Amino acid sequence: MSGGDFTADSPRTPAARRELALDAGLADAGAADARAGGSLDLLNLFVANIQTGFGPFVAVYLTTQGWTDAAIGFALSLGTLTAMASQLPAGALVDAARSKARVGFFSIAAFCLSALLFAIWPVPLSVYLAEILHGFSSCTLGPVIAAISLAIAGPGALGLRLGRNARFASIGNGVGAALMGACGYYLPEAFVFYLTAVLTLPALAVLRPLAGIGDSAPLRKAKASAPAKPMSSTAKDLAKLFTDRRLVIFALSAALFTFANAAMLPLAGSTLTKRAGGEAALFIAACIVVPQIVVALLSPSVGVLAERRGRRFVLLLGFCTLPLRGMFFAVTTDPTTLVFVQVLDGIAGACLGVLLPLITADIAGRSGHFNLALGFIGFAIGIGATASTGVAGWIADRAGEPFAFSALTFAGVAAVFFVWAAMPETRPRPPAGAG
Repeated sequence: MSGGDFTADSPRTPAARRELALDAGLADAGAADARAGGSLDLLNLFVANIQTGFGPFVAVYLTTQGWTDAAIGFALSLGTLTAMASQLPAGALVDAARSKARVGFFSIAAFCLSALLFAIWPVPLSVYLAEILHGFSSCTLGPVIAAISLAIAGPGALGLRLGRNARFASIGNGVGAALMGACGYYLPEAFVFYLTAVLTLPALAVLRPLAGIGDSAPLRKAKASAPAKPMSSTAKDLAKLFTDRRLVIFALSAALFTFANAAMLPLAGSTLTKRAGGEAALFIAACIVVPQIVVALLSPSVGVLAERRGRRFVLLLGFCTLPLRGMFFAVTTDPTTLVFVQVLDGIAGACLGVLLPLITADIAGRSGHFNLALGFIGFAIGIGATASTGVAGWIADRAGEPFAFSALTFAGVAAVFFVWAAMPETRPRPPAGAG
């Protein structure tokens, strides 16, 4: 035939054009996923930068402003209690939100406002308001990142995505601690919080490309065309979720771990302050940076290990580091040694940072209440953290810090045995016949 003729394989045939369009669409989708993954990496990094400013530096700053230990403790407890009370409503809010990115935007903006309140007006009313804002916003931002991660990676690759999240978050924590430690050492203490406020700007910028990811528009359309669920059915779904044996055991495990872990670094900070004097801020910064380096190095491997060997194995590995760390803290007061012991905290942080959302997704990822379940785990962790600092402080005041570390060590041993005896494996089984 003439040169104007074409075969069935020619790109000018309708079938070939559809095939080319499909290939182009897949390539565009792959590029969009890569861009979204890069934006999520940067979001984890900058959010961790911001959160570092609300850590131990708050107590140091308020001390320089003439606050008593009791007043500082009340302010920190107010933030902790707000976070604990906000876990479930914040998770439900993120589940119901039409735009996850919009919730993330307001959460980061609240961090900025909290930091400015600390820096500009460090009086009780302002500080209490800043702690409340920070506590609630922390509870919404974590589920937003988890929901976007699940939407980008899907259930099958979520462990790898969470490992990547933890890597960039740990890098952000380490960089933030180094910057803020240097800022607090060379500049007036308020500049730590000005720096925290400035770091919210790049976090807001990298959140913009994630708009629409993890949103529930298709799900809302499907629900609109389907008959509405009766209230009794919704109540049954929630009852089924919160009576799931796996979720309850995991929540208790997380609470036990946090009870043994939460007070260790504050107690170590007290020891460092007594031993290191004016260099205490630098040693505290090092105690934060060292585990973040370990988390950055290990988190992707932890995600792979959780997919290959199962969640329970990795959970036990992370829990076993806790009594070892408590034992070392109980028998040494050398500042350099205390910093190196924080490597164990990095191992635990890598394991728990990946497994908390991963196990929750195994249990509740398909229920429509993933973020609510995350809030439930966060509530249990808040109980453990609140009890830890109170009990450890009481023991340290009456019997000394070595006895307090010993008590936390025994609590860590109890957490290990509880996971070993009660925690089931939650990794989904592969389909029959799958490799």
